[in-house]
Amino acid sequence: MSYILNGEELETGEEDFLLEANFSDEIVEIIAAAEKITLTDEHWQVINFMREKYREDGHTPNFRNLVAELDELHPDTDWKKKLYELFPSQPARQAARISGMTKPFGKGGY
Repeated sequence: MSYILNGEELETGEEDFLLEANFSDEIVEIIAAAEKITLTDEHWQVINFMREKYREDGHTPNFRNLVAELDELHPDTDWKKKLYELFPSQPARQAARISGMTKPFGKGGY
């Protein structure tokens, strides 16, 4: 599978992750539609966080670290539950894919 962004084909690899990260908001919309996810402000909050972590660390956080870091930033939300509501198919991986990131290392990143 691949995604088409502004007439350009973006290649994907395993599990339909982009082979090269793409930080355009348009690709998020395209991948979310393919995943049958209707984006909300809460989705964008997680997507922007994932992109920031990718830029800082070169990879996305695993689920445990994702929950811990989001809890620290936004303590009034049950992030474990919320992430499964927002990204029901393996939240850390699905959030990374929809964010336009490459495939996380190991089982859901580091």
